[in-house]
Amino acid sequence: MNATIYDVSRLSGVSTATVSRTFSDPDRVRDSTRQKVFEAAEILHYSPNAIARAMVRQRTDKIAFLICKKDATILDEFYARICESIMRRTMQSDRQLVISTASDWAQAAGTAQNKQVEGVILGGSAQADMVSEFQSKRVAVVLVNNRMPGFDLPCVLSDEYGGIRLAVEHLIQRGRRSIAMIAGRFSPYIVGERYNAFLQIMEEHGLDAGAYPVAMCDPTVESAARMAQELLSRKDRPDAVLGINDVIAAGVLKAALRLGLKVPDDLAVVGFDDSTICGMVEPELTSVHINCRLIGELGVDRLHALLNGEECPPVTVVPAELRIRGSS
Repeated sequence: MNATIYDVSRLSGVSTATVSRTFSDPDRVRDSTRQKVFEAAEILHYSPNAIARAMVRQRTDKIAFLICKKDATILDEFYARICESIMRRTMQSDRQLVISTASDWAQAAGTAQNKQVEGVILGGSAQADMVSEFQSKRVAVVLVNNRMPGFDLPCVLSDEYGGIRLAVEHLIQRGRRSIAMIAGRFSPYIVGERYNAFLQIMEEHGLDAGAYPVAMCDPTVESAARMAQELLSRKDRPDAVLGINDVIAAGVLKAALRLGLKVPDDLAVVGFDDSTICGMVEPELTSVHINCRLIGELGVDRLHALLNGEECPPVTVVPAELRIRGSS
């Protein structure tokens, strides 16, 4: 039979809490006491584990990252980059990480996995009822790539406004004045931030954002291509199009090719997210780069701060960059 924390407690003559503290935070235990515990553990061939620590400390040290996006999988490129960063950051701590989509998590409601988490990082368009459920169970919540009115939750965000400014001002510097935006039906927060930033920055530069009403399409290359083909077939077609993300921008490039337009001579195209698709199209796509690595790291840091009872800033904004390539 495997030795337990209680066996070590009896043999060493100290409490189970002291045994747990000896392994989890040895610097807080006196040298003589620490020696007793280690000697007892060696005699009993005892090895502390997460379950034993949880029983003593009433904590599991388990957190989760949930991707809250319709029809998402953990292979979704944008969130996969954030996920990788969250994994690396979590590995530097004593905590364990569970990764799931929000829909899979909801379907597994009530399982041991769900009951054990102390905190969650929600990526994307989290639903209010899910957040409320976590809060009712006193599970700490941090949002990445989203803000939720009505909830006092720490958020880690990319600078959407700053990213759109970089894209629009780059096009203006290249001599473009008739700039259109094509948007996709995905995260309401992201679409809203980028759309409103586009309108404001165009107005700041004295350009007519209403000349080409912002078009909405499904977030697919083909849907964007159909929308862009209608826009680019106009006699007063724009000389630049800003896709609200790279998938939309790739659809614009496809439409330009079908219409015989030269990019960037006849039409400049800029995307947003700086995904792998930027290097898969021709010409390669200029795009706003989001620092997913830093977003993931800060998401974990904010969650750790909440779990440790430390101060946590309500909003953290990560700067964006523009990666200029052949499409503009």
